Amino acid sequence: MGRTIAIGDIHGCDRALTALLQALALKRDDLVVALGDFVDRGENSAAVLDILMGLLTKCRFVPLIGNHEIMMFQALNNRSEYAFWMQHGGTTTVMSYGGDPRNIPQDHLVFLSHCVRYHETEKYIFVHANYDPWLPMAQQPDELLFWQHILDQVPPPHESGKIVIAGHTPQADGIIRNLGHVMVIDTYCYGDQWLTAVDLDNDICWQANSRGEVRSGQIPVAAPWQDQANPS
Repeated sequence: MGRTIAIGDIHGCDRALTALLQALALKRDDLVVALGDFVDRGENSAAVLDILMGLLTKCRFVPLIGNHEIMMFQALNNRSEYAFWMQHGGTTTVMSYGGDPRNIPQDHLVFLSHCVRYHETEKYIFVHANYDPWLPMAQQPDELLFWQHILDQVPPPHESGKIVIAGHTPQADGIIRNLGHVMVIDTYCYGDQWLTAVDLDNDICWQANSRGEVRSGQIPVAAPWQDQANPS
């Protein structure tokens, strides 16, 4: 049986992603769900997408779309949205393509266009941002799935009884927030913290930073939410 692994928000941190994948030593029957926000803020979004596309033939890879991919598509399709994207991390993405968005290769855009809204297994639900606990996943609104942070208003358990694995809400201290029914694994890699992967079958986590350093251990035990200064 393969492992069930989730990877948090990457945000252009290609060195951290490379180090993390080396530590994971993926096998073809591993299910790997990447929670979106592959681009923006970090230095090399172009390289991140190349690496992720390579996973399609190395494991059972499911990439989710995040709000930063949505902003990217909106900006590329509508010039009036371009400045908004630049203000929210798009500048570094364009620089990774040589400073011109016209350099973004078609296969990168095709890959991003096939990213899914969420993923669901027998035990887990994977989302980019948040969820409505009383709605089936197919009926979840975009505002929750892609944009709303999990801060002091933590949603109750999903009606399915499944554990939700989410990104999007950056943990400024680089520590996974495990609340039992929901786990937040955006650990602020682009902010000089860590990129996180969790092996949900074995309660193991790995983290890598932009210097290529790796650490691993047990997933933190579930604890009540303690609010902190989360970056926007």
